[in-house]
Amino acid sequence: MMRTESPVIEMEPVDTLRVVLPGSTAPERDSRGSRRRSRINTVALYAILVIASVPFIYPTVWMILSAFKPTSEIFSQPPTLWPTEWTLDGFTKIFTAQPFVQQYANSLYIAVLVTVGSLLVSSLAGYAFARIRFPFRNALFVILLASMMVPSEVTIIPIFTAVNAMGLTDTHWPLIIIPLLGPSSVVSVFIFRQYFLSLPGELEEAARLDGLGRVGIFARIAFPLARPAIAAVTILTFLRSFNMYFEPLIFLNTPENFTVALGITRYQDAYGEPLWTTQLGAASLTVIPILVVFLLAQRQFIEGIAGTGLKG
Repeated sequence: MMRTESPVIEMEPVDTLRVVLPGSTAPERDSRGSRRRSRINTVALYAILVIASVPFIYPTVWMILSAFKPTSEIFSQPPTLWPTEWTLDGFTKIFTAQPFVQQYANSLYIAVLVTVGSLLVSSLAGYAFARIRFPFRNALFVILLASMMVPSEVTIIPIFTAVNAMGLTDTHWPLIIIPLLGPSSVVSVFIFRQYFLSLPGELEEAARLDGLGRVGIFARIAFPLARPAIAAVTILTFLRSFNMYFEPLIFLNTPENFTVALGITRYQDAYGEPLWTTQLGAASLTVIPILVVFLLAQRQFIEGIAGTGLKG
């Protein structure tokens, strides 16, 4: 007499019953189907992100490609993305019409100095507002945040008067000192304050037991742990300083002292008309250091921005 195998009933942790017949491969099919759905969802997500990035990437791509076009083709209707006639005239005039290399170097070293100084000043201020108890701490921080609502155009006249009285016009000193002590550094202070608030107090208590003072705690524990905030402040400050235009326009007069953002606007022909291809080519070259800085620290930058809302 032949014996028949009976179904096996398995009990799962989620209190559901599943009947598994001998020789059945249902779990494998479910696993393959789940992986297939996961891949489809991933592909769909990347497709959506690529489509959404087009409005942001297109202007940069158009700027770079238009630097290789003749001026007549830049204003052609309908506009074209890919050049029909390639030319390097725009790039060759970059280094002859203006001292572009000197202006580029000016922007780089000003941005580096402002970034390093901002990291030092903003981290110290952020640590003080986050970890040190002193009178009117919260009120002073609110006043500091309120300074961001004051437009720079409102304060530029008294600042220019003071700079002119000290004989610092047509120098780079105003472009270095004002960003360190002005409203533009408030965002950096806010980022560091929010990050230092998220540090556990047990770290400071353990450091005090080891004999560290306030300066030692900041230099050896708090600041080294603030890598995401450091990356975020570095990118934001470097980008803002390298692209600075309004302040150089006010304080600088000599082309050799210009920053690259100001120098780009001075590419003009004998009749005062802009050299469009040259301006686009110079603008394309200015994107390089910003992309390098962001690519080197993008993960820490995202973590630093996300971490600013952990505590208030």
